[in-house]
Amino acid sequence: MRSEPGAPAIGAGGAAPDEMAQRLLRMVASRPATLGPGRLLCLDGPAGSGKTTVAAAIADQASDAVVVHTDDLLEGWRGLPRLAETVRALLAPLAEDRASTWHRWDWHASRWAEEHAVFPGGLLVLEGVGSWSPGIAGWVGALGWIEAPYDERKRRGLERDGDDFAPYWEQWAADEAAVFARDRTREHADVVGAT
Repeated sequence: MRSEPGAPAIGAGGAAPDEMAQRLLRMVASRPATLGPGRLLCLDGPAGSGKTTVAAAIADQASDAVVVHTDDLLEGWRGLPRLAETVRALLAPLAEDRASTWHRWDWHASRWAEEHAVFPGGLLVLEGVGSWSPGIAGWVGALGWIEAPYDERKRRGLERDGDDFAPYWEQWAADEAAVFARDRTREHADVVGAT
């Protein structure tokens, strides 16, 4: 990772997703390819902070972008501590210029579902809590950290996922805080944005 401590922040009162997307796209394009001929952009930060919205803005602006949501890679509500291994397994073949695959977690059935292929080339956007970790830092072209106040994030999360998320919010918040403290994710961010 080529970031420096105290990554530049976007907007003290909240960043427009398009602005953050443009900045991250310029940054990742200016750096060497790391996944064979492709590049990797990670969007990390706590639940409900706006990562999915920024990922959608990136996909709108970059025709070659493939977005993978780490929510789909988690083995249920307690899967976050093991996510880094899953992400590394997804990226390792791409770094060798080979196709890779991932399985989607079916949250309603509580089991792994269909398999998805990812091919070398273009831009891979990993979006979600725990998308960045030290084990993949050498492959990351840019890391965006997105944050929002706790109460706002909780409101968004519960509004989005409703009763499915409510019983797990506190444990999830503790798990993500532990991952962020262990990996010092925000400190490694190239761009910090508040939504």
